[in-house]
Amino acid sequence: MKKAIWIIFGTLSTFVGLYPIIYFLIDRRFGLLSTKSAELLIDNFWNIAFYLHIILGGLALLIGWLQFSNKLRIKMVKLHRVIGKTYVVSVLISAIFGLYIAFFATGGVISILGFSSLGVIWLTTTALGFKAIRNRNIELHEKFMIYSYAACFAAVTLRIWLPLLIIAIGEFTTAYRIVAWFSWIPNIITAFFIVRNKAIIRKKLFANNLHKK
Repeated sequence: MKKAIWIIFGTLSTFVGLYPIIYFLIDRRFGLLSTKSAELLIDNFWNIAFYLHIILGGLALLIGWLQFSNKLRIKMVKLHRVIGKTYVVSVLISAIFGLYIAFFATGGVISILGFSSLGVIWLTTTALGFKAIRNRNIELHEKFMIYSYAACFAAVTLRIWLPLLIIAIGEFTTAYRIVAWFSWIPNIITAFFIVRNKAIIRKKLFANNLHKK
């Protein structure tokens, strides 16, 4: 069961991580760009922000899931660090520009607040995770990076929920307002339970070790 979940997790992360390539292969009026005004699409700074956000966000999604591999962390420490540094840099840039383009989100204030909140959480948890490992606090680092990738994984859950919501509601804008929140809140809740379960396991192992001594 765990192996199946891991395969699905990795496949989705890889597929959506490579998704931004589509924007360079077909007409620009594709996907979310089809909902943007002509004026916005010719705005140079918005375009720079949009492409940096999706390219580096895609890279973070593409490589970030590998960091949860015990084998990689234990047996390939140098590679784990290289991937980690690449992930952090990618997130910091992508999240900052993501916060900017969030103010132009389709659906108005509700969508803007939803995606801005996601951007703040993604940026903050990543920065705190990096700070924790710099201070050699591995447990805190792991905790924050779980939350960070949960926020990153919103790119996947958005693409799962949005078409389903459009079918259920029958209208794009309302569905997009909902997914602006629903794409990441369940992810953060899931991350909370993962972090809590890991803490419980650590306490049990610590108690067992004390008992043996």
